[in-house]
Amino acid sequence: MAVLSTKPDYGVDAPAVMRNLFVFGSLCVLLAIFTPRVWHLGNLQIQMHYTLAWTGGFLLLEGCLFLLYVKVGKFRHRDKLLEIANLRGNERVLDVGCGRGLLLAGAARRLSNGTATGIDIWSNVDMGGNSEEATRHNLELEGIAGKCTLVSAGAQAMPFADGSFDVVVSNLCLHNIHDKPTRVRAVEQIARVLRPGGLAVLSDYKKTSEYAGVLRSLGWTVEERWGNVLTTFPPLHIVVARKPGGVEE
Repeated sequence: MAVLSTKPDYGVDAPAVMRNLFVFGSLCVLLAIFTPRVWHLGNLQIQMHYTLAWTGGFLLLEGCLFLLYVKVGKFRHRDKLLEIANLRGNERVLDVGCGRGLLLAGAARRLSNGTATGIDIWSNVDMGGNSEEATRHNLELEGIAGKCTLVSAGAQAMPFADGSFDVVVSNLCLHNIHDKPTRVRAVEQIARVLRPGGLAVLSDYKKTSEYAGVLRSLGWTVEERWGNVLTTFPPLHIVVARKPGGVEE
């Protein structure tokens, strides 16, 4: 059984990616230091020293930027997404791909008599130590478990009634659905479960133009913005979309 922390732990996003950046970056730097400056391949002489040094430095820089996002950037990005959502306190909020609950907990803390629901399949590939148990433990430590509900299901098949939520948020989730038809169904599910006049705030490092296109095709008002460029790695893009109808229209 996993040992649970005594303070909220929101995990490492894509741990294998960050590990590989540091491992291969370090390997390239070591090869640059300890191998000949010129590699002889038959009649070819290749200046590998500088190539390896620059490649290693680049990979290590990316690893450091990734670590900065994990330790600092994702908290600032969470706050930016919730500022855009502009919660009044009585909303029904859905976090799609809630992971270990960072965005979900942030939304719940802004609710007075509203509710927050997180849906996920809790993949350990997408986040280190990911599990429903770890998420629930974080919510308990944050003191907002009573406002939150966790649902284990895929974004492409949400078990919620039409118009169940006032606000839908999501960060670094939908790109993990690898085939486009299923991704499109996930965006359509977000559209279905959001009430008329409701707001969707969807953040990702790729495919955001696809999400925006699906929502525009449904007649939504859509705006695309950049995230915090200096502290998010890779750089994140935000889709802010309002569903037609309702009192907010």
